Formats: sequence, C-alpha cells, structure tokens
Amino acid sequence: MPNQFKAEVFQNQYLPQGTKEVHAIMTVSVEEGESIPVTPSSQRLFGIICDTSGSMGGGKILSAREAIVKVVNLLPENAHFFIVTGASRATVVFPVSQATPEKKQNAIASLRNITATGGTLMSTWLNEALTQFKKMPNAVRQALLLTDGQNDDSDEQKLQTVLQQCEGIFQCDCRGVGTDWRVSQLQLIAGKLLGTTDIIPNASMIEADFQAILEKAMSKDVSDVAMRLWTPQGARVLYCKQVSPDIVDLTNRAKPVKPQIVDYPTGAWGKKESRDYHFCIQVNPGNVGDEMLAGRASLVYTLNGTETKIAEARILATWTDDDAKSTKIDRRVAHYTGQAELAQSIQEGLEARARGDIEVATAKLGKAVKLAHESGNEATAKLLKTVVDIEDAPTGTVRLKREVAKEDAMALETRSTKTTRIPKN
Repeated sequence: MPNQFKAEVFQNQYLPQGTKEVHAIMTVSVEEGESIPVTPSSQRLFGIICDTSGSMGGGKILSAREAIVKVVNLLPENAHFFIVTGASRATVVFPVSQATPEKKQNAIASLRNITATGGTLMSTWLNEALTQFKKMPNAVRQALLLTDGQNDDSDEQKLQTVLQQCEGIFQCDCRGVGTDWRVSQLQLIAGKLLGTTDIIPNASMIEADFQAILEKAMSKDVSDVAMRLWTPQGARVLYCKQVSPDIVDLTNRAKPVKPQIVDYPTGAWGKKESRDYHFCIQVNPGNVGDEMLAGRASLVYTLNGTETKIAEARILATWTDDDAKSTKIDRRVAHYTGQAELAQSIQEGLEARARGDIEVATAKLGKAVKLAHESGNEATAKLLKTVVDIEDAPTGTVRLKREVAKEDAMALETRSTKTTRIPKN
C-alpha cells in the first residue's frame, strides 16, 4: 500500500504561573495508509564519492574499489548513479547514468583505473558531486563519502562555502576508514547535509557498510521534506532538534517562510520510518487558567512546484496553580533530555581525556555511564566499556582504562549522538 505520514505530540501542557518555556516531543512516522504523491522510483540518484589521496594506497583502495563494484551491481535498474573520486582535485569516474546492466559494466570497467595519489581537498569532491546532482533536480538525491584521512587545513574556508551550496541539494553519509581521519570534519559535512557519520575500523568492513547505506538510500521515496513550525506573536524558538534515531540540532537551520513561520530541513523519508523531534519554545507567560496554542508543527514537501502539507500536530500551554499537574514531567521529554545530556557528557569526557585531564574525564564519562544505564541505551553503554572500567553503572563509578584502542575511542565519539527510543511500559 502507499505511505502516509503521521505526527503526534507528547508533552505536559500544564505550566506554573510565570513559566515561559514549553517543551514538546513530536513523533513523526511513515505508515501504510492513504496515498500521498511520492518521488517516482526512477528518480533516485545515488552518488559515490571516494577518497583516492595517497594515504588510501594499498589495501584500502583495493577494498574500496571492490565495495563500489558491489554497490554498483546492487543498484536497481530504475535508479541513477555517478562516481566521483577525490584527492587534491576531483575526478568524475562515471557521470550520472541510469543503472542499466550496460552502464553498470561501463562504470565497473572505469573503476579499474583508479589509483591513490595526491592530497586531500574535500571541497573539490563535494563541488563535483554537486554538479552531478544538479542534473536531476527532482530526484531523491543521496551520497556516500568515504575517506581515510584529514582534510587539508587550507581547504577549511572553501569547504564551508561548498557545503552551503550543497545544503538542500543532496544528503550525504560519511564514513572514515581506519583511524587517521578526523571525526569533527566528517561530522561537519554529514551534519550540514543531513547524513550520518561512522567509523569503518578496517578496510575489510567497507563492503558491508556500503551495502547497508545503499539499501537505506534506495528505501527513500519522498524527497525534501521540511518541518514547518508556527509560533504565536512574541514567542521564540529556543531550539529544534531531531532526537531520534540520532541527535541533530536543527535550530540554526531555520528558514523563514512568513512572519512567525519557519521551516527546518528533514531531508528524504522512506517506508516505515520514524523520527522524534524536540521543540523548546519560549512564550509570553500567562496567568492561572490561561490557555495558549504555543506552536503548530507540520510536515510539508514540494513536488513539481506544488507544496503539500502531509501531517500536523499542536503544541499547547495551560497555566495552572495545581502543583500535581505542573510538576509532572512528560516521559518522552525527560528521556530525550537525558539522551542529549548523555551525548554531551561523552563528548566532554573524551575531550578531557585527550588533553590529559583525568579527573574531568572520569567524572564526565562516569556520568555518561549512569545516564546510559538509566535510559536503557545498551549500544552506548557497550561503547563506553571500551574506554572505562565500570565499577557501578547506577552511580556512574568508573575508572579510565590505561590503554584504549584509537578505533574504540573514535567509535564512541562518532556514535555518541545515536539515541534509544523511550522504553515501553
């Protein structure tokens, strides 16, 4: 059956007199149901961007090449694709083409000629990918970027400029193979382009990771969906964050539509997908008994120049002198506030560990262990065990490990923003 978007808001709308901040979690899910127009399946464009700088020589480039071959072979015939390699400059190994058997074989043949040499200027890679993506403006446009090294410092300003040009044109998942790349650099790219960042510890794991990214990309069938938020006059959005499946701060990505209305990008959506968003809105405080519509959040997308609203939910505020009502914290708001605190504790703990501040690192990572335990985030708890010895998880009593594999620390850093859904009662 076709897909249908559904939106629900979870909050405690009751506030003590004088309170200004309204918190709400909005769950957006795609379910089977009434039809909405989708991007035609023939309009999916998948771009592969592969680092071919000198450090990729040897086993890395061979593994990457074989992984790309597998991905190309797995592309459905009604999809389109291209391949860009990059070092000090970018090269279009294979331009935008439909994934017919003949084109796939041509692309695979061209891959046999790639070699690893030169420096690392990622802005040139993304700029060339942007040129390719612009050839299919109505497609669901997604990319995969693989690197093993750090972008040259001289490219920082140019990279920022190119990312601004790429924003809203395509999404990009970033992967770092080995441990010589810089997490913050790939997170910058993936964050701006609404993708994910992760580590591939060794080259033999590239193929499996590439295939998982392709499968996810091919499941997307609605492109360029925006979260539209209306707030009343005098109100201010303190933040808007995606909080599941990953924490993505969208606050500074707001684009004004009309007075009191802004759009936040959410990218493409696929079948049976669900995400959670946390809104914090500052409103003019009311008196006891006053009620207010503090916000109205909806999903909108544009297809062939026509804008369509596909889901809507309301954020409410009611001021009361009933302490039993106003002091009750909504379970979902509390849960995701804790998940954001968990991610921040990990980041601060790893930063302190890197600069040799053992006391702060122990305190922050201990707090992370406690929060992971309380929230049932088993994946993060497992990663934390690679950098600390846990003496008591409920209290966060830990000791820093003396020896930590670099790939373990990087895995914890890259995956610290992955959240767990609120446990069901």
